[in-house]
Amino acid sequence: MEKQRAEAAGRVYVPEPSWWDKFAQKLNASVPVAQEKEIELDHNYDGIKELDNHLPPWWKWLFYVSIIWAVIYIGIYHFAYSLPLSREEYENEVALATEEQQRFEASQPKAAIDESTLVYNADATIIERGKAVFAKNTCASCHRNDGGGNSIGPNLTDEYWLHGGGIKNVFTTIKNGVVEKGMPAWGKAMKPSDVRDVTFFVLSLQGTKPTNPKAPQGELYKPEPVTAKPDSSKTTALK
Repeated sequence: MEKQRAEAAGRVYVPEPSWWDKFAQKLNASVPVAQEKEIELDHNYDGIKELDNHLPPWWKWLFYVSIIWAVIYIGIYHFAYSLPLSREEYENEVALATEEQQRFEASQPKAAIDESTLVYNADATIIERGKAVFAKNTCASCHRNDGGGNSIGPNLTDEYWLHGGGIKNVFTTIKNGVVEKGMPAWGKAMKPSDVRDVTFFVLSLQGTKPTNPKAPQGELYKPEPVTAKPDSSKTTALK
């Protein structure tokens, strides 16, 4: 109807903007195309005209809010110190996790590590840890990294041992040392688990072929063969 009336009156019909169009226009402060002449600047580039459009109000208010938030943030974190910074939060979380881990470990019974209970197995994780401890504690300065020995320490890769072979003797030698020969008692400087790890690493060197190994020293050690225990559930018939 409005369109027909406008045409009858010889006017150009301009439809009423919808509520959404009104909202978008207010939100963005956009200028209708029909009014662009009012904000046209004198700049003209190859027929392209520049308009003096302002930034949308929502963008301006977002910018203002970010400034206010930045001032509050700096005041709380860097002047009042009311809340911890991200690094402090991280350190606090790590400290709490460490305490929880220590409480858990303290509640778990730990098996004693000594020569009377130690049994060797080729656990790659333990051997790698022992290798690292071996290198860190200057064991290699007397025995070399490959265990081949030098002018000070014996060869650890052959079957000859100065202070007894086998896991119990090797563990005891590392723990108590050989003071008269300059080997310190590593049990005073290492944790029992570290002594065990080094023992496993030393035993893992058996049979390896280091470059230019030192001549055998000490006595030949052959591990005792493991014999199977008789089955007590079986009996021999009497004849």
